[in-house]
Amino acid sequence: MKFSCEKALLQAAIATSARATAPKSSIPALEGILLEADTELRLTGYNLETGIRTVVPAEVREGGSLVLSARLFGDIIRRLPDDIVTFSSDGLTVSIQCGVSKFQIQGIDPEEFPELPTVEPQNALVLSRGTLSDMINRTLFAVSNNDGRPILTGSLFEVVGDVLTVVSVDGQRLALRREKLEKAPGRDFSFVVPGQALGEVRSICGDGDEEISVTTGSRHILFRLGTTLLVTRRLEGEFLNYRQSISWKSDISLEVEVKQLMTSIDRVSLILQENSKNPLRCIVGDGCIYLSSVTAIGNASDECPVVGSGNDLHIGFNHRFMMDALKATPADKARLLMGTPSTPCIIVPVDQADGEEDFLFMVLPVRMSASWDK
Repeated sequence: MKFSCEKALLQAAIATSARATAPKSSIPALEGILLEADTELRLTGYNLETGIRTVVPAEVREGGSLVLSARLFGDIIRRLPDDIVTFSSDGLTVSIQCGVSKFQIQGIDPEEFPELPTVEPQNALVLSRGTLSDMINRTLFAVSNNDGRPILTGSLFEVVGDVLTVVSVDGQRLALRREKLEKAPGRDFSFVVPGQALGEVRSICGDGDEEISVTTGSRHILFRLGTTLLVTRRLEGEFLNYRQSISWKSDISLEVEVKQLMTSIDRVSLILQENSKNPLRCIVGDGCIYLSSVTAIGNASDECPVVGSGNDLHIGFNHRFMMDALKATPADKARLLMGTPSTPCIIVPVDQADGEEDFLFMVLPVRMSASWDK
């Protein structure tokens, strides 16, 4: 195999395909990148869960295939000067040259690299990469990391008519993002994508108006953006009925400046340990939310002005969950909908009309063992 390629293009392709390699595996080939050269140069990473293949503009003088350690190959190319990289192989021995820099390393037999799954199309949708990236950004944080319910370790993609809804739930919170599709698929369908794979899709997408296609098969899902494709397995099972889970039983409606509330929560949470079970305590008064935290380290309190009254509702939350939801809120002002100390808090943008929930975040409260004062 012989080819030459611009260093910057090769480095970017390695970084993309390496996202799907296994950090450690009993199969050495899974820690590597498969290089295939014929009429084009393709780089593939695959960890048996997710695979990423991308095409690199290159001058191929002799075809072939080989697997190289993703870490070593990436480190070598990254440290080369900004020039044309010349690559050649003799059996499993690889020579890499760029300017006066030369490397010779050993590769792995490509026969040891597993084939990417074939996705036989059942359903498909198309949307801009910027839109998909935004939908993932505003929902991925609520994906569960509990393998006890594997279906919740992914996000639900639901197509109804010309509307795509993405939902993530972990049992304590819910994140929903809805978007109208410019091209209606023509049929309703749904599928669940593993959260880890969605993180890689988000990295590949970036921002922009370029279209990305999503194709579902019986067992796998294919994301295609230009010359890069990502294949991942579908999560099987029945996803939570999110419509029934969203509680609209709220007697309290407040308007709040998102950044101001985040700042107050951030201050009060300083004394809460990362894995602390101590809740963020809130007393929702008239025109103000009084926030406090109490731990063995000490205590902290702050106030955040709001528009509306909470009738001195005493309620506790996981501070990290509240911060995640507020960070994902796409507006300067949010509406907080609450009812009792045991019913969820719903967070939506203020300018969002009732019944048109394009963005919705729900956080369950933490049960308090005793009441407290301001």
